Amino acid sequence: MAQCNGNCNECGQSCDHRIEKAKLNELSKVKKIIGVISGKGGVGKSLVSSLIASQLSKEGYRIGILDADITGPSIPKSFGITEKAMGEQGIIYPAISKTGIQIMSANLLLENEEDPIIWRGPMIGDLVKQFYTDVLWHNVDYMIVDMPPGTGDVALTTFQYLPIDGIIIVTSPQDLVSTIVKKAIKMASAMNISILGIVENMSYVECSKCQEKIYIYGKSHLEEVAKDFNLDILGQLPLKEEISRLVDKGEVEDIECEYLNKAIEKIKNL
Repeated sequence: MAQCNGNCNECGQSCDHRIEKAKLNELSKVKKIIGVISGKGGVGKSLVSSLIASQLSKEGYRIGILDADITGPSIPKSFGITEKAMGEQGIIYPAISKTGIQIMSANLLLENEEDPIIWRGPMIGDLVKQFYTDVLWHNVDYMIVDMPPGTGDVALTTFQYLPIDGIIIVTSPQDLVSTIVKKAIKMASAMNISILGIVENMSYVECSKCQEKIYIYGKSHLEEVAKDFNLDILGQLPLKEEISRLVDKGEVEDIECEYLNKAIEKIKNL
């Protein structure tokens, strides 16, 4: 038998390595799942996840966010959510944002949100699967999965077990980040996961007086990476004080973000 690469999507073999996709509980319904991933931490993956979810919600879609970044969850803070998740009879109820977005995150399970989750990879992967199977996701049109950074255990588990319809890769202009992003692209391709395109965060600063774009990290390599892998550029987010201020206040849903219109349209056309 050919060497197994972990991708069971198109493999017809029956073997011990075969992985079945996780199934929702009978009370839940999710139409499409979009993963947001980065090759490393700190490039704004959670910000992009939050902005995409907020914009889709404003357009009238029912949205869920599964925060799969278990050891570095930031989604609840962006949405100003402080209450804990509740549950009964094996079902967990997600938190609901002020615009109706359903959210599940590890921070919603901790007594103190500043407590670290010091777990090994398999336990973290199991929690991600539980967020999908045990949470009551009510008639969700689009579930946004805020993936953990990198290409390790948890990202692999998420790709293998969740029926993801497509992913968006988040990068920033630095050379090192672009190199690492190529690893994420190759991982997704190896797992036969459709890549919707790339979003670049921290692309530039816009002068408040003359609107000149200042590229503080130097020339972007986004077009080069997109061309190399035949991918669409879905948006470029500037460094903007207003965005940071509203996220820090837990008011990400109040941000008007025209920078991600291409990403929104690509998701709606799935």
